[in-house]
Amino acid sequence: MRQTQPSLDLLIALDALLEEGSVSAAARRLHLSEPAMSRTLGRIRKAMGDPVLVRSGRQMVPTPRALAVQSEVRTLVEAARKVFTPPGELDPATLERRFVILASDAVITAVSVPLLAEVSRSAPGVRLHFIPEGHGDEQALRDGSADLEVTVIVDPAPEIRTEPLTTDRAIGVVRPGHPILAGAPVTAARFAAYEHVIATRRGRASGPVDALLSAQGLSRRVAGSVPTFGAMLLAVRASDLVGMTPEVLTRPMYEALGLVTFGLPFELPEMTISQAWHSRYDADPAHAWLRERVRTSLGPSPSPVPARHAPDRPA
Repeated sequence: MRQTQPSLDLLIALDALLEEGSVSAAARRLHLSEPAMSRTLGRIRKAMGDPVLVRSGRQMVPTPRALAVQSEVRTLVEAARKVFTPPGELDPATLERRFVILASDAVITAVSVPLLAEVSRSAPGVRLHFIPEGHGDEQALRDGSADLEVTVIVDPAPEIRTEPLTTDRAIGVVRPGHPILAGAPVTAARFAAYEHVIATRRGRASGPVDALLSAQGLSRRVAGSVPTFGAMLLAVRASDLVGMTPEVLTRPMYEALGLVTFGLPFELPEMTISQAWHSRYDADPAHAWLRERVRTSLGPSPSPVPARHAPDRPA
């Protein structure tokens, strides 16, 4: 004879039968007819190999086997209900979570201070770990090694969600008293006349700026490149090198170093900074809370743009 296989429906019915001690009462509780509940009790008896409920006068009483499993059945049913019940409103004060945020050094500088301050104040059980962009980042959101990526994003994979956060633009940066600041406006020719240092994590020595200069019959000499904007700004402070940096994201760094910025003598497209995450976190309240904190740190969103990992664009 084919054995009845246990299921969640049978567990729920068994829980109701044991608590109510009555087929009719259990049927009303589960919005079933009495015949349907009687058939379900028959399936439960076959699955357990036990009568479960037996008549005693006008009442039905549980068997010793039923009493032995009653608390376990209740625990399983409550656990299943919890799985299929939408989570309630998140309380950051009780949240225990570790988040890994993948970002450029410029973004880390812009968001880490307000985020860490917010977490310390309102979510002491949360731990934030910022890691720099690098080779192989394309898999970080997929394999779970990063929970969130905040950068210029292009061509996301189908399962990656993106949200534009803010825009920024490149500006020139030099030490105080640099000769490029003396007197005349910074033209393309004057800009190209000085040695430059580039912030590029891929070590490239040319980029869109060089194409713009070439179109005007100009070229610049690049003394070298460094992988972070922080290192580039330190090199600028200690020399006559000219650098380029995001105006908003790196403002805390270049202002703290006492550097001087200037507008570029040519048009470069604005950068759109977005946050990206794997779709498995779409409905996760804790992850949604993190995204809201990042959104607040970087300001209002611009119009949506295409997304994923940006190709390195040296200045």
